[in-house]
Amino acid sequence: MTDQFRASLQQLTDQSLRRSLFPLESATGPIVNHAGRAVILLSSNDYLGLSTHPQVIQAAIEATERYGTGSGASRLVSGTLPPHAALENALATFKGADASLVFGAGYLANIGVIPNLIGRGDLIFADRLCHASLIDGCRLSQADFRRFRHGDCAHLEVLLRRRVSNRRTLIITEGLFSMDGDVAPLADLVELAERYDAMLYVDDAHGTGIMGATGRGTIEQFGLERRIPFHMGTLSKALGSYGAYVVGSNEFVQYLLNRARSFIFTTALPPAIAAAAAAAITIIERESERRDRLWANRQYLFDGLKNQGFRLTPTVSPILPVLIGDAAQASVFADRLLAHGVYAPAIRPPTVPDGTSRIRFTVTAAHTTDQLDEALQAVMLAGRETGLL
Repeated sequence: MTDQFRASLQQLTDQSLRRSLFPLESATGPIVNHAGRAVILLSSNDYLGLSTHPQVIQAAIEATERYGTGSGASRLVSGTLPPHAALENALATFKGADASLVFGAGYLANIGVIPNLIGRGDLIFADRLCHASLIDGCRLSQADFRRFRHGDCAHLEVLLRRRVSNRRTLIITEGLFSMDGDVAPLADLVELAERYDAMLYVDDAHGTGIMGATGRGTIEQFGLERRIPFHMGTLSKALGSYGAYVVGSNEFVQYLLNRARSFIFTTALPPAIAAAAAAAITIIERESERRDRLWANRQYLFDGLKNQGFRLTPTVSPILPVLIGDAAQASVFADRLLAHGVYAPAIRPPTVPDGTSRIRFTVTAAHTTDQLDEALQAVMLAGRETGLL
């Protein structure tokens, strides 16, 4: 077996696709310590800088002191503690839903929810660039699974017209796409779902907290809260914590509580994590200036990258992917960036399609203009050294 593992790793190395860990020596933030050196971090999903917010940290400390470090059991045994209930109430209120259910991770939410919406003999249409957790949820459902071209509602409608009319159907999309930074055409997707009697499942992991007038997410941005009855998101991006949620009707949440295996058969989130996420929601509702800073920083970095001549995806978000194409060249570019004091790793297949390797820059509300100027200088130098500029 060892030879098999070694051969597989060598193949990944030869293809410039082998990955390794990049341990930090400090909390996440605009500046982090790595290997005894301070570098600018441009790859974090902590969009609002809430993971180090004093009130979020204090909420976690108080929950730990009161309830301990672990929940001790699954939610349906004895693992439901006051911070879990408080978080689910806060999420339902924040999202304008009847109820919510917290999962251990976004991956767990998607592989738990999708197979309970659709099953063998049914049909799924998913956007081609959906996250791996959505794809795996589709496969676990045992439904017939087909992909439509990214963001292409005309292609989706062609597929919907071809199906047997009475076949139960689920359309799946991300709200804000994690690797491209663009948003789904949700209004058109809702219209198609309604016209063809299909369900629509939206993963708003990256939209929650930053999209929409009040940060409630991509669905709020499109004004579709009343037409999308349920959706999921995560607590680990803009909320600065960990885990995931699903919101919807009371009946829907109770159904998942009784059926979703990835909820039932796993230990509940630590109480500190739940308390931290609830505190983050309060801050998002109170401190709109954080979103203002985030979007100002996003525009500043976007303009800087475009002015240098880099090719970006059609992003409309703080996710700013610079397209390189070749995996090896993307890796070299990332290495040169790090040499100049910026950490933003190469994103390569299978995370993105072949031939679309990239540097996925992400900016946060915590970055300063001076830090972004320093980062842009590093990007320019790395681009020249690798022949991209």
